[in-house]
Amino acid sequence: IYMTRLSTSAAKFNAADEERKFGDIANSEAAQWLEDHAPLLECPEPVLEEIFDFRYWTFRKHIRTTPEGQIVTEFLPDVPWAGAYNSINAAAGFHFREGRWLRGTEDLFKSYLIFWMRGSGNEQLYTAWLPHAAWDWCCVTGEFDFCVSLLPDFVRDYEAWEAKDMTESGLFYSVDDRDAMEDSISGSGLRPTKNGAMYGSACAIAKFAALAGDEETRLRFEKKAADLKAKVDALLWDGDFYRVIPECCMEAANKGTFDFSQVPETHYVREELGYVPWYFNLPDEDKACAFTQLLTEDGFKAPFGITTAERRHPRFNFEFDHECLWNGPVWPFATSQTLVGAANLLHKQKQNVFTKEDYYALLLQYAKSQYMDTEEGRICWIDEDMDPFTGRWLARDILKAQGFPELYGGYERGRDYNHSLFCDLVLSGLLGIDPNGETLSADPMVPDSWSWFRVQHIPFRGGLYTVAFDRDGTKYGKGSGVRIEKE
Repeated sequence: IYMTRLSTSAAKFNAADEERKFGDIANSEAAQWLEDHAPLLECPEPVLEEIFDFRYWTFRKHIRTTPEGQIVTEFLPDVPWAGAYNSINAAAGFHFREGRWLRGTEDLFKSYLIFWMRGSGNEQLYTAWLPHAAWDWCCVTGEFDFCVSLLPDFVRDYEAWEAKDMTESGLFYSVDDRDAMEDSISGSGLRPTKNGAMYGSACAIAKFAALAGDEETRLRFEKKAADLKAKVDALLWDGDFYRVIPECCMEAANKGTFDFSQVPETHYVREELGYVPWYFNLPDEDKACAFTQLLTEDGFKAPFGITTAERRHPRFNFEFDHECLWNGPVWPFATSQTLVGAANLLHKQKQNVFTKEDYYALLLQYAKSQYMDTEEGRICWIDEDMDPFTGRWLARDILKAQGFPELYGGYERGRDYNHSLFCDLVLSGLLGIDPNGETLSADPMVPDSWSWFRVQHIPFRGGLYTVAFDRDGTKYGKGSGVRIEKE
């Protein structure tokens, strides 16, 4: 069953693909690669199964051998804004989180992490959270000793961010383009994005320092994390949402005289990036009210996904001559951050605002959006940004109208775009598979309509596991409830 399912999926995706080989693993090798590395998901929703297989099929396209070892790319074709070997650090955190569930890939991700920390990878090209991503990866792989050996590099990286972007306010400054969120309504300034990521990295560095027995570094970074959390809550929380302090108000923020009444209406906006702090478990339970905005149409709710700006704002979807806009279009990048944050809220906090049914509805909507209509029929597709009302892939339509200019990546730009999550949202979010303890655990938040699911070949610290749920024991014949079995 396992080989048939993955072979069938790979054959279907291969048949719909115009293969132009960029990475190490050709389409002809995809079925075997999936069989060797990917978990197998069985659940009552076929769309989730298909997109789960599809996203790992696309992921392997981005594995590329360089003179410095293997890395994972964001774009398949070379783009001029990338770093060495077409690397872009903005997506690296997702690569580690999505890739941590691929068994037998420890050497790949060790090479990739060394590339960022000690090689020619520019770890400060865009906002990133590499120490936090490394901790996520270690929790599955158990490679804590390897990452502890990189502790001085993580510290150096964090301190370089501080020297470059820390302001008198106690918050980090970021340009929206350097958050990989260009042309937003709020613009550049003190943003939940960079500050959430730096909080997550500080927490991870403190954990690695604890494992290293480095008490001075542990205490120093625990204090950095606590101070940054206090500043994010004091300055960026506006009663019901985390917002951006735009550049025009930064002087007041630095002087300690800022409040949001000073922000011009043109920049005073709720944006989906306000959920980024939840990705890193920064907010307390009293901030859960922000998630109501995901459930209302004047907030972020739209037919084809979560909009990147609230629909009630007068500059929602303002006109601008660029293929990458963060003023309303759906971005899988942002959806991934939001759904990780939502899963963290549901699994770790008590609140009555956002439910497991809400999470499932958004996850299923996201899965159903990962398609494209072609002359040959409907095919699986993941790209950059999407029209929230038509489901059209915007960047691709705009680039097509321009003749797919080579300057911007050409015909392959955006195809199988590797700057979002999906499989991890199913595994750690929906199925609640948690690698953070000494043993693997699972706290599923599947809908009540599901009476079963099973995911096989889950790696965890040197072993392989099957996680299954059988509501009444009749599906798998091993009793009712959740079972975790070592294979």
